[in-house]
Amino acid sequence: MRNCEIAGWGTLLPEQTVRFGDEMRYRIADDVSHLDMLVDAAERALRHAGVAAEDVDLVLGASAAGVQPIPCTAALVLERLTLDGHAAAFDVNSTCTSFITAVDVASRYLDAGAYETILVVSGDVGTRFLDPAQRESFELFSDAGAAVVLRRSADPDRGVIASAQRTWPAYAHDTEIRGGLSRSPAQSYADSDPADYLFDMDGRRALLGMMRVLPEFFAAFHESSGVSPDDVALWVPHQASAALGPMLDRLGVPADRRIDEVRAFGNMVSASVPFMLARALDAGRVGRGDTVILCGTAAGLTANVLALRL
Repeated sequence: MRNCEIAGWGTLLPEQTVRFGDEMRYRIADDVSHLDMLVDAAERALRHAGVAAEDVDLVLGASAAGVQPIPCTAALVLERLTLDGHAAAFDVNSTCTSFITAVDVASRYLDAGAYETILVVSGDVGTRFLDPAQRESFELFSDAGAAVVLRRSADPDRGVIASAQRTWPAYAHDTEIRGGLSRSPAQSYADSDPADYLFDMDGRRALLGMMRVLPEFFAAFHESSGVSPDDVALWVPHQASAALGPMLDRLGVPADRRIDEVRAFGNMVSASVPFMLARALDAGRVGRGDTVILCGTAAGLTANVLALRL
């Protein structure tokens, strides 16, 4: 057990919506920036926790795509929160599962006593990178922000029980944005393929890859961690696509102990897991002493799973 607890959380969902049939998607307004959304969620989490920005020891940025190449998104969030204090700031990135990776990293710092209070900020404006010609992804994604404040707990039975992360590089190019950064810097834009700067996904290949590798990955996690599916009060998976339900069925996750809100919210990229966890906490669906599993897949192909006792 890596000792830590969630002291507060905050989310930001854009007011602007679009419908595709009976499914709702959320779109950030043109005059709102990615950073605006992240800072709003962070401020809400800090207020909920009763923690001043100046008292935060570490800010972890956990977005799939950053605000700008340099400096890191965490530093830009911290600048907007306070110009004082003593916090460190850096980003972790496992694309859609960045929040889970960040909680894993934060729990190790907290359990080791290196820090007392850590702010994790996730969220993406994926809809600004979508290709209308790729209907599958264009009708899937939503924008959102989410943040949590983690701190060391006086209760030794609260915290991360176990975690696992693995990448299968054979599927690295199934989901990607090729343009930008060192592969295609700004001065090369005029000679680049504009499609490289838009989200590109081979949904069928990505799904087949996940179906092939995830059962063994989750079975190994349960065996090595000692966490039985029966011990879990709620599974909070990344809201990847409409295939989420069948995939969870394949993994043996009971329908009454999992969150599947893809139809209502779509894929919120890195915000999916913390947003859905916050909704479950707000609704009282889970509470202190419950074990929840945060899990999901991401570009890479990467899979994450983390068991957390609230």
